[in-house]
Amino acid sequence: QVQLVESGGGLVQAGGSLRLSCAASGRTFSTGLMGWFRQAPGKEREVVASIRWSSGATLYANSMKGRFTISGDNAENTVYLQMNSMQPDDTALYYCAANPAAAANRWDYWGPGTQVTVSS
Repeated sequence: QVQLVESGGGLVQAGGSLRLSCAASGRTFSTGLMGWFRQAPGKEREVVASIRWSSGATLYANSMKGRFTISGDNAENTVYLQMNSMQPDDTALYYCAANPAAAANRWDYWGPGTQVTVSS
């Protein structure tokens, strides 16, 4: 089992920044994917970004490119999401997820989420 715990959420003004952290414990792994997702009220969950542990390769949703940066620290089993130039549309519950097999849509483990609210 892999346990994921997010932190770093909060209230920020439009144009501001936040840095989310996701700490992994339990059966940690050095391969596979880690990702950030978000779900706003009344909307479906959407992918924000992902990172491949072994290579550090990253992918972003188009609307987050240039504003958000995902990074990982293998030694600390922690993944980060740096969010800049935030807008009210970024308000959502942000989740961290793990895909140990790096298989398509195989996000097997999820954290409880951390709330991010952007005020206008």
